[in-house]
Amino acid sequence: MISLKPTCKVFFILFLNCFLFCTAQDSEKDNTGKVPQEEQVLVFTKTNGYRHKSIETGVELIKKLGNENNFKVVHTEDSLQFNTSNLSKYKVVLFLSTTMDVLGDEQQQAFKKYIQNGGSFMGIHAASDTEYGWPWYGKLVGAYFVSHPNNPNVRKATIQILDKSHVSTQMLPGKTWERNDEWYNFKDINPDIHVLLNLDENSYEGGENGEHHPIAWYHEFDGGRAFYIGGGHTIESYSEPLFVAHVLGGLTYCLGRD
Repeated sequence: MISLKPTCKVFFILFLNCFLFCTAQDSEKDNTGKVPQEEQVLVFTKTNGYRHKSIETGVELIKKLGNENNFKVVHTEDSLQFNTSNLSKYKVVLFLSTTMDVLGDEQQQAFKKYIQNGGSFMGIHAASDTEYGWPWYGKLVGAYFVSHPNNPNVRKATIQILDKSHVSTQMLPGKTWERNDEWYNFKDINPDIHVLLNLDENSYEGGENGEHHPIAWYHEFDGGRAFYIGGGHTIESYSEPLFVAHVLGGLTYCLGRD
């Protein structure tokens, strides 16, 4: 049996710890030899119009999903964060119930460049009630909000599941999904979007889009990925298991993990 002097024992322990640390670092490296960085998602909630009471609840949900699914969430309402250097840190930029004009000209150009360089966009609910004077954004988000039913504005409706192969819909049971929310009517619908969920206007009053009434979709646009969820008006939405899974599926698509 080898007997080490006290000084030698200290050096041996230090050497062993260093060896184990380096081995652990090597095991985490990807095939380029670099240690992967945690993916980051920027959640943007600036409003210059109606402000949804569900915003803070939605932010907390996305942070929770990040903790559970290995991505970091940064929340901001500062439009000056939309610059080329800062946006390059993020895999996904998520507009959560933003309203009206939220970006200046320089910020718009930085965001456009971010998408063109392969960045991903995700919009929830009032993200379609945003930047009406910027047609590029309208095509990115996929449509603009035009109206919703009133008295009450939140009501039950049936959603037709058109595509169950997508990561955001594969958990939904059956061919339809019934839930309460504020149901948007849209204008300027981008014909290139791939519709995942469609509203059945026969199931509620106040629909104005007819048989083609998309309420969740995705597409590739101008170099990047885009995903939009029309639901999410209510605070309760962000604790509904199926809606939460739907949101996570959208993030999974935008992160390129699908």
